Amino acid sequence: MALIAYVVLGALAFTTLSDQRIRLLTLLILALFAFKSWVRRKDVMHPDGDGESK
Repeated sequence: MALIAYVVLGALAFTTLSDQRIRLLTLLILALFAFKSWVRRKDVMHPDGDGESK
């Protein structure tokens, strides 16, 4: 869900921001947040570390 939100925000930023530098900076920040969310998704889904219940 978070990655979908980042895509939507990126699309809105791309279409609404007119200054090229601000647009690229905004997209870069959104991409960094999306990458962090993607990397940390396993830790959030399986906080015990092994992913299986005993």
